[in-house]
Amino acid sequence: MAAETYAVLGGGVLGLTAALRLAERGHRVTVFEREAEPGGLAAGFRVVPTDGAEAGADGVWLEKFYHHLFRSDRAIVGLIHELGLGEALEWRRPLTVTLRDGNVYQLDSPLSLLRFKPLSLPARLRLGMVLAFLRALPTPAPLEGKTAAAWLRRTMGRTGFETVFGPLLKGKFGALAEEIALPWFWARIHDRSAELGYVRGGFQRFYNRLAERVRERGGEIRLATQVQEVERGPDGGWSVCVAPVADAGAAETLHFDLVISTLPTRLTCRLVPALPDEYCKHYAWGTAYGAHCLILALDRHVTPDSYWMNINDPGYPFMVFVEHTNYIPHEDYGGRTLVYLGNYRAMDDPLFAMSKQQVLDAFLPHLRRINPAFEPSWVTASWLFAAPFAQPIVTTDYRQHIPPFDTPLPGLFVANMFQVYPHDRGQNYSVELAERLVRHLAEA
Repeated sequence: MAAETYAVLGGGVLGLTAALRLAERGHRVTVFEREAEPGGLAAGFRVVPTDGAEAGADGVWLEKFYHHLFRSDRAIVGLIHELGLGEALEWRRPLTVTLRDGNVYQLDSPLSLLRFKPLSLPARLRLGMVLAFLRALPTPAPLEGKTAAAWLRRTMGRTGFETVFGPLLKGKFGALAEEIALPWFWARIHDRSAELGYVRGGFQRFYNRLAERVRERGGEIRLATQVQEVERGPDGGWSVCVAPVADAGAAETLHFDLVISTLPTRLTCRLVPALPDEYCKHYAWGTAYGAHCLILALDRHVTPDSYWMNINDPGYPFMVFVEHTNYIPHEDYGGRTLVYLGNYRAMDDPLFAMSKQQVLDAFLPHLRRINPAFEPSWVTASWLFAAPFAQPIVTTDYRQHIPPFDTPLPGLFVANMFQVYPHDRGQNYSVELAERLVRHLAEA
């Protein structure tokens, strides 16, 4: 690849990894990120803004949206080690449970499934056989064209499905639960491990180090910068109009040989008006839900030892309860208990218009259903985060609308989470996608 100038739109792990690999090949790269920190949707915030033995001078970070790694996430694990953070990556086996009929059951291994009392022994065995089949199946190709709900009802039995996975699909996808493609569900089962990985001090340390390495290789990263429009110039190059997020009147136009957009395809089509209508109609397609997380800091544990609690009982305003400090020691966070109450919702859902206090008023009473002793006075701090386009709705025709890296406009490329099918959104697949993109650019 001859040395060229690249604009990378989006400073998540995908954009940063692509920028690093391009810079290593001698290209001049500028990354534009709207947020004040690198990391995109996976970025964190300083929950303990002091020096610490685990986090160093950068303080202790917490993810805005809960995050961990699986043993199968080899691409991102390799990059973490490459960046010199291998010693901070720890593997633990926290407890995953399911709330069903007001009771909490461990459900994170074949043995715990055999002990899962809400199902009869024949139903447990049947469900276990289906999960074993999905884990062993090397590719989801035989599952294409099928929906998860219909196939799981048939194979697991209606009772097994409605007790375990039906509520999870409904909780995550709401009215669209019946439309989710089976290959997506295959990836959720096939990719997961009981042992989970976490960067002590927060994954933001990884994103900060990745951004630092890009700069060391000669790249530029412009944070808190909004991309306003991207136009192709008469010479075949590209003009990118940007402005600081805090000052809408200070726009400037920069020129590049090539542009990589890691933004959602729908947003790329808005920013690049020259993209043909036919392209946008075909690839800026489908539905995506937004992510919504209320994070609580408390002065004591809510549950004794559960990290991840799937909410399979009706009536809860959140789909998952994650007690982070039953996974990572609460000593890392000044002795506080940290809890996520998470949701995926359609982006016009009223939840996104609610203030933090309104969300607290709606959510906190339900913690008494998990722990009858809970009192709102336990909460010492809270944070609320929301992000659009966080969870693509993977239907059976989703695969037909996955865009290639190349667009109809020479020199403009797209790489985003829509392309990691059948895998769910995840930082590991962003790293893999970035590596594939740079190889593609080199071959082209």
